[in-house]
Amino acid sequence: MMVQSSFTASLLRWFAQYGRELPWRGIGDPYGIWVSEVILQQTRIDQGTDYWHRFMKRFPTVEALAAASEDEVLRLWQGLGYYSRARNLHAAARQIVEQGGFPRTIEGLRALKGVGDYTAAAVGSMAFNLPAAAVDGNVYRVLARHYGIDVPINTTRGKHTFEALAQELLPAGEAGTFNQALMDFGATWCTPRSPRCMDCPVAETCEALRTGRVECLPVKEKKLKVRERRFSYIYIRHQGMVALRRRPKGDIWQGLWEPLFIEDAPLPDLGCPLTLLASGVKHVLTHRVLLADFYLAEPDERPELAEGYQWIDERNLDDYALPRLVIRLLELLPASSPD
Repeated sequence: MMVQSSFTASLLRWFAQYGRELPWRGIGDPYGIWVSEVILQQTRIDQGTDYWHRFMKRFPTVEALAAASEDEVLRLWQGLGYYSRARNLHAAARQIVEQGGFPRTIEGLRALKGVGDYTAAAVGSMAFNLPAAAVDGNVYRVLARHYGIDVPINTTRGKHTFEALAQELLPAGEAGTFNQALMDFGATWCTPRSPRCMDCPVAETCEALRTGRVECLPVKEKKLKVRERRFSYIYIRHQGMVALRRRPKGDIWQGLWEPLFIEDAPLPDLGCPLTLLASGVKHVLTHRVLLADFYLAEPDERPELAEGYQWIDERNLDDYALPRLVIRLLELLPASSPD
């Protein structure tokens, strides 16, 4: 279509002038591109860039990442949240090494642990110039506004509608460049609030601008109800040792370490008073709000620990990957008394 050809050409011209300079762009390395895409899935680009540099320094190749332990990977990921991303990245690195290198098809990339349609298309188009449209939140917003599409983006119909349109817009031989152009345009120009409509390169053909619906698009169906959880953490310290456990599968923060965790049960008798460090500390996740009470216990005798907990030298806490909420507890701790 003429409008689509004009839109694509305009976005490519805009990108040549205004595209962001990012360290993983233009490197042609599928590993570096893939790591950046995984990090940026739930992370601001300024924070994600710092993590990308640290990750690439510690694990410069997919082989180095595959050879690492899960604890090493989680420790480096600490602070980014959504730790399943790190576990999937690690597992996929081992898949890649086992099969002798990065897959060079969308189907092969899609078969990697944790890689969905968007990541497969982003890596495939940017590393191998595969003709695949990468549709993220920025792309949904740009296309919904420009073409006046009010199909909810978080529905199956919406997903198919926008993916088909983005695929139709791809220019031959420039899929990776166009995908990046759409992402950057949505992130820096056609933003959720206060978009730059007055100097937009495609303003003349923007349906949302013509009909006064810029602030209304894209459309989303109502989100799931957010659930609240209330629990306590008890930091047990005895003669320079602290009690920690690795969180089990099937719940938040799988594989990370934490002090004594109490939920839906009374506080235990540890043979000493519990010092309340903070009450109702709020931590927000995607579909739940956590409210935590922090306690310190310093018993004279070493108490028997519940199953799964172990004594760890407090000086070595930096070697353990901890949830952000636990780090907030550590920041409130008084210094340990000398033996």
